[in-house]
Amino acid sequence: MTSNRTILRDYFERFGLFTEEEIREAIPLFREKSLKKSEDFVSEGERCTEVGFILSGTCRSFYLSATGEEITYCFRFPGEFVAAYSSFITGQGSLECMQALTKTELLVISKTDVDLLADKFTGWLKFLKITAEQQYIELEKRIFQLQKVNARLRYKDLLEHHPEYVQYIPLQHIASYLGITQRHLSRIRKELPF
Repeated sequence: MTSNRTILRDYFERFGLFTEEEIREAIPLFREKSLKKSEDFVSEGERCTEVGFILSGTCRSFYLSATGEEITYCFRFPGEFVAAYSSFITGQGSLECMQALTKTELLVISKTDVDLLADKFTGWLKFLKITAEQQYIELEKRIFQLQKVNARLRYKDLLEHHPEYVQYIPLQHIASYLGITQRHLSRIRKELPF
């Protein structure tokens, strides 16, 4: 427990936004949560009322297409936050599903507590602004990647940034994330030198 909170403290300290008091008041508001493999953090249609900091494990975000096909559009790894962001902000039902791909350990905080921190401390207000900006940039990058970069380079990018986790992601989810078939992904994997 102590080491998990130390990891979270170190994460917040790296931003250089928070006073010691702002971190000290926030850390106890997080609680531990475990997800089994294939368990949802948030299901489609459900309101997202908490955000989780991943300590171990891997999650994916997906939605159902008009034909009922699962479309994976995002992976989350240790040291990152996971939430159905638009639902978290608006309080409406989620359009996506956030699912653990492996056994996943998190520290979670409620939206109520996040809002209280933002009301009380400017550091937390700045942190939420930066988080919103990062979400926008990530979404824009994802759109541009799908439209401008071929699948081979998108796969190579995923391998370069998260090689230790990619091996745990089922191929059908990677193919869906890349916007290609599993057969096409198999060809790409054979062509790459690593």
